[in-house]
Amino acid sequence: MSELRHILIVDDSRMVRASLSRHLKGVYNIREEENGEQAWQTLVLDHSIEAVISDLQMPVLDGFGLLERLRGCKLARLQEIPFVLISGDDDQGVMEKAERLGVSDFITKGISATELKTRLGNLLQFVTARQSLEEARVLQTQDPDSGLFTRRYIELQSAQALSHALRHRTDASLMLIGFDNFTRLTERLGERKAGEICLKFAHQVAGKVRREDSIGHFSAGRFAIISPGTSPETCLVFAERLRHAVSEAVITSGGKRLNLSMSIGIASVLSDQATSAGALIDLACERLEQAINSGGNCVKCSSLKPVEPVLPPLDIEQALELLLAQKTEAVRQQLTPLSERLLPFLTLLQQELGVDMRLAEVRQKLAERNPAR
Repeated sequence: MSELRHILIVDDSRMVRASLSRHLKGVYNIREEENGEQAWQTLVLDHSIEAVISDLQMPVLDGFGLLERLRGCKLARLQEIPFVLISGDDDQGVMEKAERLGVSDFITKGISATELKTRLGNLLQFVTARQSLEEARVLQTQDPDSGLFTRRYIELQSAQALSHALRHRTDASLMLIGFDNFTRLTERLGERKAGEICLKFAHQVAGKVRREDSIGHFSAGRFAIISPGTSPETCLVFAERLRHAVSEAVITSGGKRLNLSMSIGIASVLSDQATSAGALIDLACERLEQAINSGGNCVKCSSLKPVEPVLPPLDIEQALELLLAQKTEAVRQQLTPLSERLLPFLTLLQQELGVDMRLAEVRQKLAERNPAR
């Protein structure tokens, strides 16, 4: 009996429970409860139960209440558990309500043993197939939709990098990257559009990492990069450049600008004395959460002080877009080289309009700001 699949029968009638149990005897391991509340407690505690057959009319908590509680549960195994409702009539309203709540199938109290076994078997076979597909997906090294490595692969690469680092006394670092307020972004744009924006960013980052690094999808709105042989100092510089690039980027959706920012948590084998891949990942997750909870748009990395990223030069068009988006700080940091590039244009404009723009004074002020030039 211990090898049989476990089924829970819920009905306030002892006779109905006994009848259904006889139908399934020898094929399934049966457990019985007489109302929805008792059934709920049993399902939470007993992880072996794989399907529920429940009456509709019961005291304390009826079949609708039990079904609604299961489908709204945060436990995935209860959200998805097959739920068969015993219906004593053909009331269309009852069936429609049950379907809205997520019922798996309907049976009557006079169902034959053969039909009950067949229908229950089909439901459990579907669950088994779905679980097999999920297990196969988890074991994949590359996500077929995004083209990025899977979280499972990142975990395996982290273990390999850590083992190599400990053996050769070199370092290895893990960066966990997360978009700030991703839940709010999803609510605003929808899950698909928000995912597309994050995925586009991840693909851009994938083109900037080394061949020996691995970037993968970690969870919704989050990506991980495992970098063998890389110190936390090097990762911090790279992370700050990524963070700055996102915070200053001009990104639009539906004609409206999105103010996006990201936070990054970094953990390294040697400086953090990590002894397992799990500990390395947990530490990076913890630091990412610290960065997000402290206001976002920052990097957390052991006790290292934040560094000022070396920024790529802006062109005139990028500077104008940033000014229109009211992101003036990035332009201010590169104001001198941008102004020097604009001076020939302003000189020509001054000649054409016949006005004095006092460009000689502008040149003098720029020279004073940067004597090296």
